[in-house]
Amino acid sequence: MSKYIFDDSHIKWQKFGEFENFRYCILNIDHVNKVIDVIFKFAANDPIFLHRHCALNHTFVIHGEHHLYHANGELKEMRPVGSYTASPADITPHRECGGDEGTIVLFSIRGTDGLMYEILDDNGDTIAALGMQDFIGLYEMNKTPISETA
Repeated sequence: MSKYIFDDSHIKWQKFGEFENFRYCILNIDHVNKVIDVIFKFAANDPIFLHRHCALNHTFVIHGEHHLYHANGELKEMRPVGSYTASPADITPHRECGGDEGTIVLFSIRGTDGLMYEILDDNGDTIAALGMQDFIGLYEMNKTPISETA
């Protein structure tokens, strides 16, 4: 069988604040079914900020290896390319990043129009929260009209 390489050069990656170690692209927001599909590109071996998932997340690793770390920095899990995971909301904070070549992961955030993620400082205190309306705002701010993509 052929080995496939994922080409992400046509994805309109967005930066989240001042964070340099990941990018995102919101693919779709389904208001009726309360589902947000977003693709994340995590840098190699450089975990992002401490956070917790406050909604059900389905993930699919498209490229590279997805690494998850406990709050204390200890490796929690490594998900290879092709891995599909359904993870319920979890109050346990963690960090994540790509393996040696970085990673691209599709997240499907499901089942709530309320709180989806909490961003924490190193003490575990909440410094920001993201909900459905925040994702809608990011999506509206960054979407490209059809006429510009043709």
